[in-house]
Amino acid sequence: MSMNIKKIAEIAGVSVSTVSKIINNYSDISEETKTKVLEIMRQTGYVPSNSAKTLATKKSNLIGVIFAGKLNIDFTHPFFVEVLNSFKKQMGFLGYDLLFFSNEKSHAIDGDYLARCRHFQVDGCIIITGQQLEPSISELDHSDIPCIGVDIQLAGKSSGYIMSENYKMSFKVVEHFYLQGYRELGYIGSTSESDISNMRKNGYIEAIESFGLAVNEKWFVNGDNFFEPSGYEAMKKIINSGQLPQAVFCASDLIAIGAMRALKEHHLSVPDDIGIIGCDDIDACKYTTPTLTTIRQNKDKIGRIAASLLYDLINNQSETSNVVVEPELIIRESCGSRH
Repeated sequence: MSMNIKKIAEIAGVSVSTVSKIINNYSDISEETKTKVLEIMRQTGYVPSNSAKTLATKKSNLIGVIFAGKLNIDFTHPFFVEVLNSFKKQMGFLGYDLLFFSNEKSHAIDGDYLARCRHFQVDGCIIITGQQLEPSISELDHSDIPCIGVDIQLAGKSSGYIMSENYKMSFKVVEHFYLQGYRELGYIGSTSESDISNMRKNGYIEAIESFGLAVNEKWFVNGDNFFEPSGYEAMKKIINSGQLPQAVFCASDLIAIGAMRALKEHHLSVPDDIGIIGCDDIDACKYTTPTLTTIRQNKDKIGRIAASLLYDLINNQSETSNVVVEPELIIRESCGSRH
């Protein structure tokens, strides 16, 4: 006879929820009942599966992890890897495992994430943004499955998001450039479809204008993504424009590293010929030549808060929450004084 949680409950003369609580080590069950149920499970050879736990508790203790976007952000991006590692640790402390969803090949046209989340009965999702988001991201966002976005502004009734305060980071960059004597400023962003890149660009322009400086559009270049080759190609466009800005803010550290490589190939010195500031404060910033001044996003805090926000949404302990985290300017060698 095939054994399942319902049959165990019938044999023991208890409810399905009582068996589930015993399987999940709840403390509000008497030792007598617990011993009885565990002995029946031993005698019948029944091993509770994750689906058995889910049957009575309505929870799988699984969290879906989605790297959203047709231009993929994945494990090659050091910022998101650190955020996800912090998220994983915090969710582990809270009793959850992670399930990663692919958006490759058979899922390339549209991730159909909601259907897959329901199939695997995930309790909630963390959505890490890329670019050119699939339509089913919006469908998942507006479903009843709790979701937290990292660097993506979710708007569903069961969703929330967390990101760094992008406008403030741009003001910090312009303020530092200004105090160091830089007046002619450029920007290298990701694709024009990236909301995060556009937030940083718009904040940057607003900050430049607030200091009474001119915005020169030929020094504002979009790349293809947040990675090093994109920064390399974008900086070559600025170099080929015929006149260099005095300093450039890059929407990511990887973009900045690519930009610095292009400058070096053209025999231009950082910071003597042009100052560079990146964004993220990945470990590589400490090992570039010169070392990279950057805006630090608190990756550990973002991951931990994302986990706590999602846990509260899953367990109905809070309503949807949107959190911004304070960025920090980390001064190194790539943006020296012009005074």
